[in-house]
Amino acid sequence: MDSLNEFFISYGYWGLGIASFFAGTFFPFSSEAVMAALLATSSMDPVLTIASATIGNVLGSMVNYFIGWLCKPQSVSRIFHIKPERMEKAQSYVKQYGAWMGFFTFMPILGTAISLALGILKANVWMTLLSTFLGKTLRYIVVAYSVLAFKS
Repeated sequence: MDSLNEFFISYGYWGLGIASFFAGTFFPFSSEAVMAALLATSSMDPVLTIASATIGNVLGSMVNYFIGWLCKPQSVSRIFHIKPERMEKAQSYVKQYGAWMGFFTFMPILGTAISLALGILKANVWMTLLSTFLGKTLRYIVVAYSVLAFKS
């Protein structure tokens, strides 16, 4: 995992965007570690770093959304090794709160289930995109400024 992090770090903003994309999909990966390493060891612009991470991560979540849109719930649960109870819980929240649940796709593990559930339930794609963007932006702002506070 360290060599993979180093690979993404070596490509700066693009590497962070790609790492964040993978982390936003169903791959278990920490884009926060890449972001923290970049901010702690370089003079990269925090705003561009946040933008790069957010765009990549949102695109990854939208891949999950469209997989959910195209597949049956049982297939999604089986293929992505998401326990049926977790998928049902995510679908229940999405039914109750709608596309705004996209805000919570930044959460580890549950975020993937939420983005898949949003697709399965055919939540409004534009509201899903907006809410996902807002949640992930906020998360990366917190990560970036936490790292910068320790760096100073």
